Amino acid sequence: MTLARPGIDPELRTLMADMPLMSELTPELLARLRQFPPTPVDTLLEGLAVERREVTVPGGDGARIPLSVFSPASANDSTATGPSAGAPCVYWVHGGGMVMGDRFSQLDIPLEWLDLFGAVVVSVDYRLAPEATGTTLVDDCYQGLLWIAQHADELGVDPARIVVAGASAGGGLAAGLTLMARDRGGPAIAAQMLVYPMLDHRNATTSSRQYAGGPGVWTREMNAFGWRSVLAGLPDEDVPGYVSPARADDLSGLPTTYIDVGSAEVFRDEDVDYATRIWAAGGQAELHVWAGGFHGFDALYPDAQVSTAARGSRTDWLARVLRRGA
Repeated sequence: MTLARPGIDPELRTLMADMPLMSELTPELLARLRQFPPTPVDTLLEGLAVERREVTVPGGDGARIPLSVFSPASANDSTATGPSAGAPCVYWVHGGGMVMGDRFSQLDIPLEWLDLFGAVVVSVDYRLAPEATGTTLVDDCYQGLLWIAQHADELGVDPARIVVAGASAGGGLAAGLTLMARDRGGPAIAAQMLVYPMLDHRNATTSSRQYAGGPGVWTREMNAFGWRSVLAGLPDEDVPGYVSPARADDLSGLPTTYIDVGSAEVFRDEDVDYATRIWAAGGQAELHVWAGGFHGFDALYPDAQVSTAARGSRTDWLARVLRRGA
């Protein structure tokens, strides 16, 4: 039986009327989706005073993990003063269900903060499932965080103002990365921003069941495919919290956290629960549930009213966090 579900915001519903939607992902469809051209990063950088640098860092197993570093152009000017001498850093983890995407996916979100706050943006190309499984993806992200901390002076970054941020699967990996950094004693993370994060492999909440059995941007069936790809048959009781953060027993000692999600999407309930558990552990979290927002609504239609509100709220929160850390 189909469950009643919150409707999509009317403006978004009109905008997405001609959008091709899917119900499920398969290995064959994933292979076709991966053949699409990569995100055109040069288009995203148009009009920004930014310097781009490409580096690779060693993964825990010896693989090479690409990072893209975007710095305000003034950060490389030896006569510059102010934020470039100790800029905030946003470490960006892209979305794509843990099975697709690259370090330029959704990059327009953190690039806004480079422009507004003089932040250095570092984006990681973690390995994807099903070729990489288990903790490999979050371990790759951790190696990138280590590199940032070790090269903070070279990057012009204030190591006390490193913010980890990610969208969708990237939000889940950012949450797992933050748990890993806490448990390993660093590097220090000033805050984590989790944008409609993918947090729970069990895929069994009310919102997950509401957005099943039909086409969508990200359905319960597509979510199950992503999790099967990364877990590779690992028994439920053995799934670590670094991979599926909703499984983590202890959410104490985390940095201040921002979580947002749409009311009309699979991840709604697991994201609300994660914020609730942070509060229960004595932590600080700001939670926004955007009425009528479907998964990725603000990335697909950034000029819609609800998208503008969502992006503005994230920016306002980040401004407060960075002022406190300055």
